[in-house]
Amino acid sequence: MDMNRRSLGLGALGLAAAGLPLTLASPALADPRQRLVERARTDLNLLLQEEPRSRLFDAKCRAVLVFPSILKAGFIFGGETGNGVLLDRNGAPLDFYNLSGGSWGLQIGGQDFSYALFFMTDSSMNYLHRVDGFAIGTGPSVVVLNKGAAASADSTTLSHDVYAFPFNGKGLMADLTLQGTKITRIHPR
Repeated sequence: MDMNRRSLGLGALGLAAAGLPLTLASPALADPRQRLVERARTDLNLLLQEEPRSRLFDAKCRAVLVFPSILKAGFIFGGETGNGVLLDRNGAPLDFYNLSGGSWGLQIGGQDFSYALFFMTDSSMNYLHRVDGFAIGTGPSVVVLNKGAAASADSTTLSHDVYAFPFNGKGLMADLTLQGTKITRIHPR
């Protein structure tokens, strides 16, 4: 009986080992882009729950570019970076982007936060695809809506190309603007 258990255990171990390469080769488990898509969807849902104004932009946008984690740090000179995914209206990934930037001036601290950029117009989407990204301040007009800012949103105020929401911040850094930031498409390898 002890021998039967042992051979049963070895047989199960053999089957598990035989299936291991298939599991490791599974794109869903091995692809960091899939994890980025899942985190972007989760963080976008968090924004929509916590910030009522974002729901109007989500309902009217052509697509939303979500950066689940942007790391920003500075001491006089600063920098920020993070990867994101452009999601269509149904939450399907369209493309992947990197956000990076540098700054100098009176600054100290570090922060990890999320950003969602709602692309409201066809022209802003066309620009994003045509140039593979853009520097904030060139191209489409971007309005940053910080939490608690006295800005209201309704269908008559949706006159800009892109609306950006910083959210989900952890750490201490006074500035969450997109000033000096470049958003670049990440080309597949």
